[in-house]
Parts: sequence; C-alpha cells; structure tokens
Amino acid sequence: MTNRTVLVTGATGYIGGRLVPALLDAGQRVRCLARTPSKLDDRSWRSEVEVIRGDVADPASLGPALAGVDAAYYLVHSMGSEHDFAERDRQAARAFRDAAAAAGLQQVIYLGGLGDERDPRLSAHLRSRHEVGRILAEGPVPVTELRAAVIIGSGSASFEMLRTLTEVLPAMVTPKWVETRCQPIAIRDVLAYLVGVLGLPGATGRVLEIGGPDVVTYRRMMEVYAEVSGLRRRLVVPVPVLSPRLSSLWVGLVTPLPADLARPLVDSLVNEVLVHDPAITRLLPRRLLGFREAVSLALARTRSLEVSTSWAGAELPGRDPADPLPTDPGWSGGTVLDDVRSVRSTARPHALYRVVTGVGGDRGWYVADWLWWIRGLVDRILGGPGMRRGRRHPDDLRVGDPVDFWRVEALVPDRLVRLRAEMKVPGSAWLEWTIRPVVGEPEVTVLQQRALFHPRGVWGRAYWYALVPFHGVIFRELARRLAAAAEALPPAGA
Repeated sequence: MTNRTVLVTGATGYIGGRLVPALLDAGQRVRCLARTPSKLDDRSWRSEVEVIRGDVADPASLGPALAGVDAAYYLVHSMGSEHDFAERDRQAARAFRDAAAAAGLQQVIYLGGLGDERDPRLSAHLRSRHEVGRILAEGPVPVTELRAAVIIGSGSASFEMLRTLTEVLPAMVTPKWVETRCQPIAIRDVLAYLVGVLGLPGATGRVLEIGGPDVVTYRRMMEVYAEVSGLRRRLVVPVPVLSPRLSSLWVGLVTPLPADLARPLVDSLVNEVLVHDPAITRLLPRRLLGFREAVSLALARTRSLEVSTSWAGAELPGRDPADPLPTDPGWSGGTVLDDVRSVRSTARPHALYRVVTGVGGDRGWYVADWLWWIRGLVDRILGGPGMRRGRRHPDDLRVGDPVDFWRVEALVPDRLVRLRAEMKVPGSAWLEWTIRPVVGEPEVTVLQQRALFHPRGVWGRAYWYALVPFHGVIFRELARRLAAAAEALPPAGA
C-alpha cells in the first residue's frame, strides 16, 4: 500500500540515507527526524521530504515528529559514542516506544542484529541490539524487527573494516574469530526487506532474520574481497592468543574506523550470526545477491569522486544503494589519496574550461613534457597505451575521448573536467578540474585541480608515495599555468 506517511529516524546515517529514496520510489510520504537537518541539504531527494529537527531520546521533539505518522523506522544507535552506548540506547528506545504509542502509530520497523541470545558469549553490541528490539515491542504499537549480520555496501562500518584490513595487510596474524561464520547481506536486499515489511500483515509483531545466500567465515570474506578487487591472495594465520580487546586495538591502528566504533564491532566477531528462521523469504521472496556480487557492487565507485560529481550537478546514472554517498562518514568509501591545488584566476569560467579541455596531444601538458613522455614510455613497456594515442581533436573534447594515456570520464561545461587514467598503475587514478566562481568577487574564478588515486593494496600506496616529490613539481605548476593560459586568451567575441 502506498501513500502512507512514514517517519525515518537516522536519515543522515548509512541505512536511513539510502532508505529514504527507496521509500519515495515506493510511493510513500516521508518525514525525516534529524538532530542536524542541514546534513540532509545536499541530498537529491531533500525537496521531496519533510524534515524535523529532533532526537529520538527527546520526548518533546518526538511528539511533533510522530504526529500524523502511520509508521516509523527506528534506525538509530549509540554505538561509537563516548559514553555507555547500551544505556543510551535503552533510554532512547523507551522514549520512542512511548511516543509512538501516544501518536497511535500502526507499525514500528527496527533494524537490529543477528546472534543467538542463549549464547553466554554474546557481545555487548549484539545484546544491546536485541534489548532495544524488546523494549520497542513492549509498547502497544506492533514492531517488526529485522535482524541482519554484516551489511555489504560502501559506507557500512563492517564492510569498511573488511575493506581496509584486506587492502592494507597482505599478510596478517589474526585471532580465532576469522573462522567465525556469518551470513552477510547486500545493502540492496536490506533496503528491499525494510520497504517490503511496511504494512505487511504477516510481518507485524515479529522478529525476522535476514541474510544473504552465502554462509562464510571472516577469513573467506577477506579472500573473496581480495579476489574481486584484484589483490593477491591474502595470507591469514589465526592464533589463539589475541583477545577481542587486543584485536579491537589492532583494528583501530590499521583501519580508519574510530576506536569506539571498531571495538564493539570486533567484540561481535566472536559470535556466529546466521539465519536460523528463513520466514522472511516466504513473506517477501526475492533473488538475494551473493557475497561476491555484493562486494563487486560496493567497489564500483569511490566516495571522493561522487562528491565532486554531485557538486557539478551531473550525478552518474544507475546509482546503486551500495555506492558511496557524500554524507557517509569520512572514513568510508575506500582509501582515495589526492593532491589538491587551487588557483584564483581573473579568467572567466568559460576560458578556464576551454584551456583545460585542450590539454594533451600536440599541445602537451604545460609542465615538464619530458616527464610525461618518460611516464608514457614506461607505460608502453608495461603494456599500456602510453602517449601514442594523442587526441581526437586539438580543441573539441567529448566524454569517452582518449587524451594520451587518459580517457575523458566526465564533462560539465564551464564546471568540471575529469580524466581517468588508462596507464598501468596499481590502482585507479583520475585527474580532475573543477571551476567555481567566487561569491562576492565577480572578477575571480577558482580553478581546483585534484589528482586522485585509489590504491590497490600495499603496492598501490607505495607507488603513490614514491611519486609525491614529482607531484609537487608537476601538479603545483600545472594548475598555475592553466590559469595563466586562460587569462591570456582574447576576450570572447574579440
């Protein structure tokens, strides 16, 4: 049934930010509750939803947020906070339960975690997730609790931990939890279930376990990730002496996840998280993505490139919920190393765009052409295209055109030029220019140049840092000379 009014809590988070457009596509009216509404301002769907400032633990803000609402999604947790996350989650769940009852909601949908409640070793994180579900269900509003294990998608904390451990460490000594079994699920399937249980009679008042078709160990997940991302096989040596607490400290050093977030995640890895009751597959039958396919989708795009494309108003087609979002945490979306240069210029945006789209080929690269030629020669020796392709046309540029050992990936007239490297490198590389008028200074335009590199494994990182001295010479001067060339162009119409 469509045309329900649905409240989404945690709309700025990983799940909530992807659930909102899915609900809109399903024909629902969506209201978002956010402590900082401005975090939603750059979402493409912002104009289609109502946003209310508030907190799930604050009864004063919950009343207006739930007024006139048919159902609500409870997608918040305090994991990663500096204080006792379990107690904070209890307080918030009680406040939301009572406010939902007072507002007369028909359904609350909650996303929790798998895990056997009878297991005395059940982690504090998973125990808290189950407790929140019980507290919500104590009220008169029917609750649908979905329980999931590792969610596979760019931005998911568990997936980002897997990503970084596998990419950074070609060999690792690990605790026994690498042999613990789990049942990962793709973010696309999680969203389908969250939308599907809305108003579904057979789903209300139930705990439903959700998982993908594959049961794998954490070791196997690292092996598959390495295969999909083109890394060499990882050497994993389990030992019995590393406790979860020591493991969490180790993960905190190796990965960019905050320590307060990494610790409960690692603590949970000692518990098997498997689906024992597949009732959801009968209620909502669908083809579930396997682990390998889910990882492939999660690796399809990198976060840093999504941000600039969104700024330029040219979102890439076919966006998948496994893709990064600009509002995902800074530690998510994969490692992207960059060299950023900004130049203020008196040239107009069109002049800068004209010069930037004219780089390469016979015109050259404005700085140290001999270094570019040497890099091209090395690339040809390694089996790459080198510099021999040149350009299709000295001035005209189209998406898909070759430019020496680059290919044009994105063009937005007078705003954005992005080239993707086709040379042989241990990773993926881009060279991007954005052009932005300065507000309040009509005679000034900023040309921002970014060299971006998404490294593949340790060798990718070593490659980037070995070239840093050359980047300092080439890229700093390249941005300046492009701006100077644009300023030297005759005025339009002259």
